[in-house]
Amino acid sequence: MKNILIKLFLGWVVIVPFAFAGGNASNGEALLKSLADAAKSNSCATCHGADGNSPSPAFPKLAGLGEKYLLKQLQDIKSETRAIVEMNGMLASFSDEQLSDIAAFYSSQKTQLSGAKSFKVTVNSGEEVDAVELGKRLYRAGNLDSKVPACTGCHSPRGLGNSPAGYPRLSGQHADYIAKQLKAFRAGQRTNDGESKVMRQVAEYMSDAEISAVSNYIAGLH
Repeated sequence: MKNILIKLFLGWVVIVPFAFAGGNASNGEALLKSLADAAKSNSCATCHGADGNSPSPAFPKLAGLGEKYLLKQLQDIKSETRAIVEMNGMLASFSDEQLSDIAAFYSSQKTQLSGAKSFKVTVNSGEEVDAVELGKRLYRAGNLDSKVPACTGCHSPRGLGNSPAGYPRLSGQHADYIAKQLKAFRAGQRTNDGESKVMRQVAEYMSDAEISAVSNYIAGLH
């Protein structure tokens, strides 16, 4: 019993320093509006939409992704830990408070769903299979043969993510964008998933067909 109490206490000590304070969504909205008014073009809304629902599959939807995750990405882009050519230097003058407010605003917005499409993919055996069914199986159960874990553990069965843990919402995201990120993790081109390399380990054994199928399935989750 004593050992259990000690472990619980130590766990509590570890967790507390990482408590997430959160930003001010209203301040974030005002800041983004002022940037859009001043820039006229090449503002955040140009690529991501005024409410974070990007109209283009080339750019991610930010609406509803989760505040903790969004803030980390903004900070990583600012520090160039995560390299995005289109955003080079764009966040250099922003304070942590401003980034936190922007993250809070986008997180508070409702995600517009993209929807899944019906098509076939060719798996490693050469067989053509239904992409939606393959994507569903991968998302829910993974692929034990190739050591690909299920997505549900971190991103929830409905793709809503785990905001307190910093795992983003995937549901409704553009399939093309999801596929691009999985391939970047697989190739080691994106490395800001932490020391545990959780996403790099997930993507490492995924084939192009599996990435295409699971990305398409995620786009239709709700």
